[in-house]
Amino acid sequence: MNTFNAWIKKSGLASVLVLAALLLVVFPLVFDIFRLNLVGKYLTYGFVALGLVMVWGYGGVLSLGQGVFFGLGGYAMAMFLKLEASDPISTKIQSTPGIPDFMDWNQLTALPLWWEPFNSLPFALFAVVAVPTLLAFLVSYAMFKRRVGGVYFAIITQAVALILTVLIIGQQGYTGGVNGMTDLKTLLGWDIRTDSAKYILYYLCTGLLLGTVVLCLWIQKSKLGTLLLAMRDKEDRVRFSGYDVAMFKVFVFCLAAGLSGIGGALFTLQVGFMSPSFVGIVPSIEMVIYAAVGGRMSLVGAVYGTLLVNFGKTYFSESFPDLWLFLMSALFIGVTMAFPDGLAGVVEDKIKPWLRRRLAKPAAPAVAAPVAPAVRAPQPSEADQALAALPEGVSRQRA
Repeated sequence: MNTFNAWIKKSGLASVLVLAALLLVVFPLVFDIFRLNLVGKYLTYGFVALGLVMVWGYGGVLSLGQGVFFGLGGYAMAMFLKLEASDPISTKIQSTPGIPDFMDWNQLTALPLWWEPFNSLPFALFAVVAVPTLLAFLVSYAMFKRRVGGVYFAIITQAVALILTVLIIGQQGYTGGVNGMTDLKTLLGWDIRTDSAKYILYYLCTGLLLGTVVLCLWIQKSKLGTLLLAMRDKEDRVRFSGYDVAMFKVFVFCLAAGLSGIGGALFTLQVGFMSPSFVGIVPSIEMVIYAAVGGRMSLVGAVYGTLLVNFGKTYFSESFPDLWLFLMSALFIGVTMAFPDGLAGVVEDKIKPWLRRRLAKPAAPAVAAPVAPAVRAPQPSEADQALAALPEGVSRQRA
């Protein structure tokens, strides 16, 4: 048992087990299906936050465009669901049955060729990860090979988010435009709007999220994680040691993009739509806030930060509809200023030391060392005193 406890502590899985108990046991018992579905939606953002911990906290690369990859994964899943909902029977009132409604509204008479593969669920699942990862590879390889980093890379990712948002809105006939893809009802004939489906999707999302936490934790504990930390702190030293720093950055950025795509696909399944409002600059910056509030070096902290920020948005918007934006801003600024290392820093610096002091056994009272009895100096006799009192020159011989 002691060996198992030591392994759990060393591997860092203790906090993961606590998070698993909270998500798999406590929340389903406490919340009704409406609130639990909201939590499931929040957890889809957790995939983005985990990716940011890896790319920003460990890799030292700040990306302000993670909403791009979240949206691409969501749109890949939404395209399959939209095609399934656009069968000829359901769309018989359209001018061209068998194509999505927004295509019919924009006078398209046939399904575009690049939409055809999304009739297959395996291809759609592949695209959920592959499309964001491919775009991330193209952007990061072009930038990191030229040693573009820091604030310049962050600005470039923002530009990519803006470009993709404009592209999606402008190509309304192919993407649904500003309204996005809505009215997504079934997955291979399974109604995803029922309460039972929402429970299943919640547990699916939670299981995948916990698996992602374990995967990222394993990467952090491996030699690759050590190199990422060394690259973040002493990039030139790692380069002079013979490692290809650019490719390490490309890898961790692609990893974060793939995780974001999975989150976007799960979001589409749980919410039932996808729109460009989740792709742009504002949602991308919000996703960075999730990681910052939870702690950009902590995987579990990033999940808690995601839940806290989104719970705050929901509570403030419901209770203070006129002030909730100001309250959310105060929350962001206050947490960042008071806890620069996020919630994880509070736990490590304040809560854990306090718990150790509380759980520590009281020390045994100190036993005082025995005091040796004072040795009294011998007192001179009366004769000696008398002799000492004689004036000099007088014989001091005793009679």
